[in-house]
Amino acid sequence: MSRTVIDLDDDLVADVTKALGTNANKETVNTALREVLESRRRALALARLRAAGDDGAFDLDQFENKKNYCRRTRPSS
Repeated sequence: MSRTVIDLDDDLVADVTKALGTNANKETVNTALREVLESRRRALALARLRAAGDDGAFDLDQFENKKNYCRRTRPSS
């Protein structure tokens, strides 16, 4: 783990700390960095799925139509 000295906007850090439910600046910054990375990865995965759908890999309309969802029922006891 590296140690870096940076200037942070105190009001922004306080708002992010509250939003994330973290307790310390280090925890807030590390959690925020993780969330940004995860968000970017999800966006990239979604873009790849959309591109695959555009290329005909699957019918995106079938996925978006809620009538196509299957509900599993439990066997009666």
